[in-house]
Amino acid sequence: MTTNDQLFERARKVIPGGVNSPVRAFRAVGGTPRFIARAQGPYMWDAEGKRFIDYIGSWGPMILGHGHPAVLAAVQQAATEGFSFGAPTEREVELAEEILSLVPSAEQIRLVSSGTEAAMTAIRLARGATGRSKFIKFEGCYHGHADALLVKAGSGLATFGNPTSAGVPPEVVQHTLVLEYNNLEQIEEAFRLHGPELACVMIEPIAGNMNFVRAQVPFVKRIRELCDQHGALFVFDEVMTGFRVALGSAQSLYAEAIPGFAPDISVFGKVIGGGMPLAAFASSRRIMEHLAPLGTVYQAGTLSGNPVATACGLATLREIRKPGFFDDLSRKTRMLVDGLKGAADAAGVPFSVDSQGGMFGFFFMPELPQNYTTVMTTDQPRFNRFFHGLLDRGVYIAPALYEAGFVSAAHTDADIAETVAVAADVLRSL
Repeated sequence: MTTNDQLFERARKVIPGGVNSPVRAFRAVGGTPRFIARAQGPYMWDAEGKRFIDYIGSWGPMILGHGHPAVLAAVQQAATEGFSFGAPTEREVELAEEILSLVPSAEQIRLVSSGTEAAMTAIRLARGATGRSKFIKFEGCYHGHADALLVKAGSGLATFGNPTSAGVPPEVVQHTLVLEYNNLEQIEEAFRLHGPELACVMIEPIAGNMNFVRAQVPFVKRIRELCDQHGALFVFDEVMTGFRVALGSAQSLYAEAIPGFAPDISVFGKVIGGGMPLAAFASSRRIMEHLAPLGTVYQAGTLSGNPVATACGLATLREIRKPGFFDDLSRKTRMLVDGLKGAADAAGVPFSVDSQGGMFGFFFMPELPQNYTTVMTTDQPRFNRFFHGLLDRGVYIAPALYEAGFVSAAHTDADIAETVAVAADVLRSL
């Protein structure tokens, strides 16, 4: 039997850091990453045959669990018809229609292959549609690894950011304004200083790369008002939250709280691909007509609308829109977070939790944080011990303090109860 250690040693010789996405390397938590051999339902098995209850779900897409029969059948049929054509297919149209039927804020959609590609192009589209260059993002929100988005906050209120990656020249991010999440004062000041130059404001409505932090309703409402007043576009990055926190995505939750609310551009990924490389951005017909071949904003992709990926995504969306799906998913997720909170309280460990739909997060601090600065004060060593305690006992959560977790429809109440029991045992040791 090949061990995880042996595979990691082989991988490090041929792949930088031994992984093809940095967080998989376990550098934040220490130890050797588990090399997954197979998955089914709510479980994964590593190269050594150890079974884990999976709360990563491929970082969100596996909302039905692994190997759902309807999805497998759709993908297998599509694969027999062809892997890629470089030409339009009917299924692209079907998937576009399916997504738009669940997103009232949008009239047209463009399919791409990754969340990074979708977010990058959404900004380009906003700039092309408005004729402006500057845009606002928020510290702790992740929108992919496009150069202009790899930015940390500047040194003062409403100042422009600095690159967070080598290879990104300062002049590339000179138009990126980075503000504090949920800070009304800063967003007011930013529009006062730069309103006529702002193409858009981009936000994760529930930030999943700060673990799980919600944008407060008054904050979202005020951004919408300021964008309307100044002619900027409001971009909702729902790569993570789209069709994961609610059937209508996070924007439907804000529309319930804010009469008439809708973003101008929406970015989707993960769930709409069902585990295949697929993402999208959507908007009104008026804005989308700026895209080539109709307009002058260029975007293209050889594998965009891939026939196997669209089959996977379409089958997934048809399953999640069945009556009662999100009620049951939300119930199980709440059962998990309530159980974790109860176990932490019983162990005397400071702990806060939140969830929406099939997405959840927790912090080793007594109250839920509202921004990146506060998130950074959580207890990293305690989290690392908690992570490894769960992993050793067969429960797989994200190997990083700042990542949200995901429950699937395949998780049973027994899986949740087992997870809570394991967590309680680990928490007592902390």
